[in-house]
Amino acid sequence: MVLGMAILNAATRQLVESGALAHLVTMDADGSPQVAVVWVGLDGDELVAAHLDGRQRKLANIRRDPRVAVSFEAAASNEIGMRHYLVVYGQARISEGGAPELLHRLAQIYVGAGTVFPPMPEPPPGFVTHISPTRVSGVGPWTD
Repeated sequence: MVLGMAILNAATRQLVESGALAHLVTMDADGSPQVAVVWVGLDGDELVAAHLDGRQRKLANIRRDPRVAVSFEAAASNEIGMRHYLVVYGQARISEGGAPELLHRLAQIYVGAGTVFPPMPEPPPGFVTHISPTRVSGVGPWTD
């Protein structure tokens, strides 16, 4: 699916919200890929991830080059046994604040209901990465 703003279909949204770990790919200054495993949620048509420490390499990379890719592995397989996976390509932007709230919301999915997260009394406001999808690929019901 190639669009100016890819609309994430129901299957895509279900996978993103399932607690599947996401692999966020950003570009280092030398052009090489940098991969980080992150928790990802949805905010409207954008993927969102939270970060307490603004000095992380992935954030520096996004500030310099907003092109990113995020991959997810699904539990289902196709008729020949290949595991379904989703790759969302997009443009990222970073906003200040809101990280503890987003991390708490995502912890209910990734860790379990009732989880208190971040596990500190007064977490910093942090940063939220917002990814506007431009293309979706992979193997599974997100590519029809």
